[in-house]
Amino acid sequence: MSVGLPALDLSRAFPQATPASSFPPLVSDYFQLHDLLSKEDQDLRMRVRTVMEKEVAPIMAEYWEKAEFPFEIVPKMASLNIAGGTIQGYGCPGLSILGSAIAAAEVARVDASCSTFILVHSSLAMLTIAMCGSEQQKQKYLPQLAKLDTIACWALTEPDYGSDASSLSTTATKAKGGWILNGQKRWIGNSTFADVAVIFARNTETNQINGFIVRKGTPGYRATKIENKIGLRIVQNGDIVLKDAFIPDDDRLPGINSFADTNKVLAISRIMVAWQPIGVTMGVYDMCHRYLLERKQFGAPLASLQINQEKLVQMLGNIQAMALVGWRLCKLYDSGKMTPGQASLAKSWNTKRARETVALGRELLGGNGILVDFLVAKAFCDLEPIYTYEGTYEVNALVTGREVTGIASIRPRKA
Repeated sequence: MSVGLPALDLSRAFPQATPASSFPPLVSDYFQLHDLLSKEDQDLRMRVRTVMEKEVAPIMAEYWEKAEFPFEIVPKMASLNIAGGTIQGYGCPGLSILGSAIAAAEVARVDASCSTFILVHSSLAMLTIAMCGSEQQKQKYLPQLAKLDTIACWALTEPDYGSDASSLSTTATKAKGGWILNGQKRWIGNSTFADVAVIFARNTETNQINGFIVRKGTPGYRATKIENKIGLRIVQNGDIVLKDAFIPDDDRLPGINSFADTNKVLAISRIMVAWQPIGVTMGVYDMCHRYLLERKQFGAPLASLQINQEKLVQMLGNIQAMALVGWRLCKLYDSGKMTPGQASLAKSWNTKRARETVALGRELLGGNGILVDFLVAKAFCDLEPIYTYEGTYEVNALVTGREVTGIASIRPRKA
């Protein structure tokens, strides 16, 4: 019996192929997107890749299986100086939009959960403070957030309002010197350990959506972990309960006075989310490419079989198309021409193609395709929440549909 014995080292006990703890080299940039990047963005890309491959890859399977967050990597992530993305000043890196997107993809190539952690913190919470906060709030919060000395979460979704986020029911009632918040939030990444939370609530006087910065330890604020997820297991999603939580006037975000203001943040963050599946599929392709060359069946490498080559090429083609869509989206943003519909199309189309790509990767690895050790099974599961969050595939498709036809069809007609 093996009770009490340590788990086998897969690579030594069953040396079928190299596991993802020793990450494969990048071979998925077939159309050489790297050449389209500035020297600064190329250097950033390589810096992020090196840290992710060396510091995160060896431990990601263990933490994913335990559904725990690897706090030990936070200083390593901080050293990359990518938190804050395109925000200028306040200790933020002031990256190009493409550089920020490339960094997100490189993190996601090794681990989608770590990518989600930094995107929630940076492209949602920090971006909201930068776009909608007062000068005092920016100076107070952004420098510490940029260094990852302080961690943030972003709370819009509620138990009853996911895709219908604009109908949220959390309330903000004016009181002397501040606001009283009551309500619930759900699926909030980083919430179980975040030092600050950006909370959206409905002003009981105006019936409009307002934004607030809520600090950890605020009386009446509580966050508890959502258990039993099948994807992004390293991300600590939580349920937030607000019960008569008092928020000082200084922590109300003055630039959020309607849901349209919230959408301004989401339009930009969807650029980052459109790049996440690019990174995930690059990692899956790189893993499959190495695996097919190493793993032998019927006396030959799996890569020598025509059907496997066709699947590999189909995956590769999807990745090139996804990357070029992401690249063009960044260029449209830089020129001031990007529309919400374009951002939504990139997010929805890229996640759909990524789903197809990782499914092919799972097939290529056979039985090993259901093991976290070889990355593909983990990526297969992690893409499901990415396909859904920041607008489901369907809702994002209909945002684009509304833009190209002029006809809104998201809300069903009431009988």
